Amino acid sequence: MSVPSDREGSVDRRVRVQGEPVDDYPRVVPEAARGTVRRITVVGEPVLHRRCREVTEFGTPELARLVDDMFATMYVAEGVGLAANQVDVDLQVFVWDCPDDQGVRHVGHICNPVLDEEPSGSRRLVESDEGCLSVPGPYAPVSRPDHAVVRGFDLAGRPLVVEGWGYFARCLQHETDHLYGRLYVDRLTGRRRKAVLREMAERRDEVFARRAARAAAPRG
Repeated sequence: MSVPSDREGSVDRRVRVQGEPVDDYPRVVPEAARGTVRRITVVGEPVLHRRCREVTEFGTPELARLVDDMFATMYVAEGVGLAANQVDVDLQVFVWDCPDDQGVRHVGHICNPVLDEEPSGSRRLVESDEGCLSVPGPYAPVSRPDHAVVRGFDLAGRPLVVEGWGYFARCLQHETDHLYGRLYVDRLTGRRRKAVLREMAERRDEVFARRAARAAAPRG
């Protein structure tokens, strides 16, 4: 998930890592410092349009390396969330470094995420601009519930529950959608979807150039 310009710089020093509050945390997470930037897949590539496989082996170096690389790739692409199929890996994993509407920074990863189903009568839908690193450039208004609870596992296979409100809830839903083969453009009307894809085609070279420049810059 990509961040609209009005969200940039909106996070204060309160941080929750893997759903738990911490007193202090680095601006760039340790995983990103260890990781290698990978190519981000683009809408239309098959891996983005099918359900990903569940993680069945936890605690492996390969899984840890994937998460490291996903954080590094997400930062270079100026995103707040990234799913494994966006780096061409067919596994149910996503990472995030995302603010909520109260300015709290949320950081973490999750494997095999499942969103809680809330009764329709208790949900409050909010329409807000949404973008995607696999749809480089455009944003479009998408309606989603303003609260989300996702359940899954961490890298070691320990159960994990993460709750989000507002913008962070949107991020949790957006990334879980990815792992089931759905992109935000799939939630748009046919006409609006075509307009977004047309804008993407016009802007993708500019976005790719900016990502390449950030990938080549010193990290810190």
